[in-house]
Amino acid sequence: MPSPVLPSWLALSAAALLAACSPTFNWREVPVAESGLVALLPCKADRANRALPLGAESVQVDMTGCEAGGVTFAIAHAAANSPVQAEAWLNAWRTATRSQLAEAQVAEAPATVQRATAVPAPLRLDAQPSQQGAAPVQVLWFAQSQKDGTVALYQATVLGKPSSPETAKTFFEGLHLP
Repeated sequence: MPSPVLPSWLALSAAALLAACSPTFNWREVPVAESGLVALLPCKADRANRALPLGAESVQVDMTGCEAGGVTFAIAHAAANSPVQAEAWLNAWRTATRSQLAEAQVAEAPATVQRATAVPAPLRLDAQPSQQGAAPVQVLWFAQSQKDGTVALYQATVLGKPSSPETAKTFFEGLHLP
């Protein structure tokens, strides 16, 4: 006769699943722009677009994001005409983001995103502000070549301190390129 006690690994998995399904974070798949990226967001997405200065150019950027548990989750998307332009925009985007972080402790490292281009390469930034009460920031930049020769460029951001480190990990690992 089988034991009514659940194996410990199954109980732990169930507990983790229940925690991930908390009312604060209601995860759902959301398509981003028309480029094919699907993001996993913990709340109902809002969308907007605006012009963003990237270097000497003003670039149209589509944004998809939401706020849950006092944390903002966002994905910005721009379409570059070539890999050279995409790399220039990524560098300008990174420079602009770093300049907004003032005196924060910033760490950058190469990142991995399945199906992302090697140039420009995926890059991760983690910033811990030096000011009391300021929100930490985690950013992931990556790109994907499109069939029409353009390059879809993305910036995924977590602004704020999630109640669990698994929250930001779930968001970043939930970004899927076609």
